[in-house]
Amino acid sequence: MPFLMTKSRRPTTAYSYLYAPQLVITFALKHFIATLLSEVRPVSRPVPFQTQKAAVNIGEHLSAWRKLRGMTAQQVAERAGTTRQSVARLERGDPSVGLEIFLNVCRALGILDAVVTSTDPYETPFGRARADQALPQRVRR
Repeated sequence: MPFLMTKSRRPTTAYSYLYAPQLVITFALKHFIATLLSEVRPVSRPVPFQTQKAAVNIGEHLSAWRKLRGMTAQQVAERAGTTRQSVARLERGDPSVGLEIFLNVCRALGILDAVVTSTDPYETPFGRARADQALPQRVRR
């Protein structure tokens, strides 16, 4: 056991310092804070019901497209440049999957152009009715 010199110049063991009340409390407090910080996770916002339902529907549609093309999830993942797990999460309707992965999977399935066209505002009656109006650079309230 190593010996340490104290103010009184008498040697004591390193373990004798662990029993000093201040050191024990300091150690316990540091350990408690470290435990709290390691378990802190960012609070995620709840996903609105309609958004979750839309994500599930889109996932089912992508799964159907994949099966119609006769492709496995692994083949789609390789063509999309992602993992099979990400494709599975997308097909399950996980809304946290990134837009890039979604678009790459659509490209791998050959439906990217249809997805882009479906979000074109000028393909809707509302958008065509307002097509002659100039769009503002930004909308202020």
